[in-house]
Amino acid sequence: MTAMPITIACLDMAGTTVADDGSVIAAFSAAVEQFGLPEGTQGYDDALAYVRQTMGQSKIEVFRHILGAEDAAQQANAAFEEHYARSVRGGDVEPLPGATETFAALRAAGIKVCLATGFSPATRDALLDALGWRPLVDLVLSPADAGRGRPWPDLALTALLRLGGGAVAELAVAGDTPSDVESGLRAGAGLVAGVLTGSSTREELEQAKAPVILDTIADLIPLVGA
Repeated sequence: MTAMPITIACLDMAGTTVADDGSVIAAFSAAVEQFGLPEGTQGYDDALAYVRQTMGQSKIEVFRHILGAEDAAQQANAAFEEHYARSVRGGDVEPLPGATETFAALRAAGIKVCLATGFSPATRDALLDALGWRPLVDLVLSPADAGRGRPWPDLALTALLRLGGGAVAELAVAGDTPSDVESGLRAGAGLVAGVLTGSSTREELEQAKAPVILDTIADLIPLVGA
């Protein structure tokens, strides 16, 4: 249990509550190759390494870093969204075990649930619709809604403000990447948890100074008294 009751839970999507069978990396790979970094080149390998390192962050910001020019980044991001949307429509995404039960348990305990992601609003909404999750949560946020994506604290703090929370100590943040952890720590959240169902190892989450590491998102429920 945390010192102050948790009233808002800001949870990541891909890798934390959503299983996508590698669709994010596949979509990144296709977009990077399409816009000037052919597979098999050193630049391509470096780009994919950076993509994996920055999982959880704003997708357009990742492309800006890799490609430099704004036009190329915007085009690559659009191609990424198209590839990922195709995976969503093809049924390649599904809830991770315990995710929907976690939403229900948190809300039953009076804790409002925000889903936060590095996806654009359009990609995020397509994913929500495919999963049928809109009625299950209180808020969904992308970097475009908050100002900056992870590892900045904007998503978590926007969730707190929009959902009527009080002190940041009432906020719980959970995600599967070091960027999720850093974002929660920068926000001053009362509970920050790394989750092992996504792209990061326990060691990587420990290096990010995750105060709590969970096997699955369902393990959050007893920590917040739900």
